[in-house]
Order: sequence, then C-alpha cells, then structure tokens
Amino acid sequence: MTAPDPAPRPDAPPRRRPLWVAAGFLLTGLGVLGLLLPGFPGTVWFVLAAAAFSRGDPRWEAWLLSRPVVGALVRDYRAGLGMPLRAKWIACTCIAVAVAFSLPRIPVLLGQVAWVLVGLAGVAYITMKIPTRRDPPRGA
Repeated sequence: MTAPDPAPRPDAPPRRRPLWVAAGFLLTGLGVLGLLLPGFPGTVWFVLAAAAFSRGDPRWEAWLLSRPVVGALVRDYRAGLGMPLRAKWIACTCIAVAVAFSLPRIPVLLGQVAWVLVGLAGVAYITMKIPTRRDPPRGA
C-alpha cells in the first residue's frame, strides 16, 4: 500500500482546509472517547475523522490510518469488509445496556418509546446493513 500524496486535495478550498483538519481532530477525540466509554461508538467517529482529514490534509489522514487499531477499522470500513461478529455482538449489547440504564431517566412515556425505537434502529442497522466479516480461525 502506498502512502497518499501529501498535497491537499484540490476539492477543498485552501481557506477551508484548516477547518477540515480541526474537525478531524475533534472527531478523533470523539473516537477515542468511544473506545473508552461503553455504549458510545468509536469507529464511526474515526471514519468521519479520516474523511475530514482527507479533505483538509492527507498527511493527517495517513497518520490516522497508520494507528494500530484505528487504521484497521477505518480501512476495513472503506473496503466494505464490515464488522467482525464479536464486534457486532459487543455493539448491540452496549446499545441495549445504554438504553436500559437511561430509560428510567426519561420522564415521559413517549420519550421512552422513542428512545427504545432509536436503540432498536441501531441494532437493526448493525445486524442487517453492516456486513459480517468472517475472520479465519485462530491458528489457521
């Protein structure tokens, strides 16, 4: 795999490139929080950060893609490889736990129903829309 051209892409006006880089760092920060906090996704923020960096300065995109865990997640997403089955289980479990723990804090029944529907939509998206990557068995 060759490194991307370090020159910024021409589709981003020069005055907006620093804003794209700033957005990339903000999204990277949210991604790090997602790795640390249960129920808060991390991968989506890293994918968005890579997209922002690609518009602002491809050197930062290359830096993000070179990170050990994060880079593989973003590259797999871009390649359409999907999520490992274990990651899908973890994501769906985190959604269910987050909805269950936050539900009593919502005082209105309509809000509770809406919150459960949001959680179900997230689980449905993960299970039905994101491809499941089948990793080879360990030792193979």
